[in-house]
Amino acid sequence: MSSKKKVAIAILKLIFLILIVVLIPLYLYFYQQDFLMRFRNFNDIVSFLERYKLQSIPIYIILQIAQIVISVLPGQFFQLAAGYLYTFWPALLFSCIGAFLGTTITFWLAKGLGSDFVHIFFEKDKTEDYVKRLNSKKAYTIVFLLYAIPGIPKDVVSYAAGLSEMKYKPFIILSTIGRLPGMMGSIMIGSMWHKEEYVGMIILAIIAVVAFCACIIYRKKLHELLDKAYDKLNGLN
Repeated sequence: MSSKKKVAIAILKLIFLILIVVLIPLYLYFYQQDFLMRFRNFNDIVSFLERYKLQSIPIYIILQIAQIVISVLPGQFFQLAAGYLYTFWPALLFSCIGAFLGTTITFWLAKGLGSDFVHIFFEKDKTEDYVKRLNSKKAYTIVFLLYAIPGIPKDVVSYAAGLSEMKYKPFIILSTIGRLPGMMGSIMIGSMWHKEEYVGMIILAIIAVVAFCACIIYRKKLHELLDKAYDKLNGLN
């Protein structure tokens, strides 16, 4: 690559970095405070999406993407709201689309802009620790478990994956599959809430707790099963 091309790429990266890190947050802070305040809790999200009827579907997908990419919105209520409004299967489809696009964007942002960009948003030591893990043979197991186990922060994982040696296809497959159980549970609870099926919500919550405990107890066997899948997934690289 010629020196002129390298300089041009560096300038483009700098402009893009300034746009994401400075201009977008300033615009949201000074001109869109009222918009952001609409998403403080579950009821606010439902009221906003209900107001726009069919137009709410692309809005919901965009909000899902934004929550993953720049984390300016509270993500814990979105899938509940989707289940409440759209019923289970449509909500799952819309949520998967948003999660897929958001995760893809963060992966390639990190890949294209590098560690300096990622360290602006996340602690350097924390990011480097994730990158180190994702450069090992256990990477695919780690990615699946990080996305599958509820309560673990996932915002840094896709950025760290972009900085690591992990390939995109295996990463997006495992992260999507890992998200599904928690996503399906949240959407189902939202759908049951709308139908006032409170007994079902309690049963689902108990199942979720049991499944979480089972993952902890049988984590070694789960690691072995995922390790067996490593070579097959590696063929996608």
